[in-house]
Amino acid sequence: MGCADKYEEAKTEIAAIYHENKGRYGYRRITTALYNRGIHLNHKTVQRLMKQLGLVCRV
Repeated sequence: MGCADKYEEAKTEIAAIYHENKGRYGYRRITTALYNRGIHLNHKTVQRLMKQLGLVCRV
């Protein structure tokens, strides 16, 4: 029984927030932005998903 990715929606939102802010948002600010959009995830989860998507904050 194939289980779909339970973070699929979160991943698309993370990528959207990241690109809206031209890659200047790290996991902390993305976590806050997700909260404002109604997606409540732990910061460690957001950090892990960003790593999987290959998103790195540009300083």
